[in-house]
Amino acid sequence: MIELMILGFLAEGPLHGYELRRRMTQLHGHARTFSDGTIYPAINRLVASGAVRREIGPGNAAANRGTLQLTGLGIQRLRRLLRDADGHDITDGSRFFIVLAFLSHLPEEAERQAVLRRRLAFLDQPASFFYDGAHPLRAAEIGDPYRRGILITAKAARSTELAWLREQLDTVTASGRSHP
Repeated sequence: MIELMILGFLAEGPLHGYELRRRMTQLHGHARTFSDGTIYPAINRLVASGAVRREIGPGNAAANRGTLQLTGLGIQRLRRLLRDADGHDITDGSRFFIVLAFLSHLPEEAERQAVLRRRLAFLDQPASFFYDGAHPLRAAEIGDPYRRGILITAKAARSTELAWLREQLDTVTASGRSHP
C-alpha cells in the first residue's frame, strides 16, 4: 500500500518527500503512521526501479531538497497495482480505501469496474466478526454491548458501501460512459 500511495500521489504531480509523507499520513494515518524509515526506503526502491525520478535542488538553508516525479514506468506500475488489486487489497477495508483513492488513475472504465465488482462480490458474502462454530453471529445474538456495537456499526458501513458500489456500477452501465 505504501508503494501504491507514493505512485498515486506522484501521479497527481511532483512532490517533495515531506509533502508526500504528509499526504500519505492524512489519507491513511488514522490507522497507521508513516516514519521516514518506512517511506524513504520505498521511495529509494521506486527510484532504483525507474518508476520515480528524484531531482535535487537547493532547499532552505544548507540542505538540498529532492523533488519526486513519476516516470512513464511509474505510471505503468501504478496502473498495474490498481488493475490487479485483489486479495487483501479488496477484502481489507483500509487497503481497499487506498485503492479507491487512486482508482481514477486507471484510464479504462472496464478495469475500474472490475475492481469495484471484486469488492462488491466480497461484501456480498455473509460475514461476521464473531461466530458460534461456523455460524456467523448477528448483533441480536450477542449479549456483550461492545461486540454488538462492532456489528451494528460494521453493518451500517457495509450497507452504505454496498449501495455506493451498486450505484457506481449501475450509473456506468446505464450511461455507457466513464466516471473517473
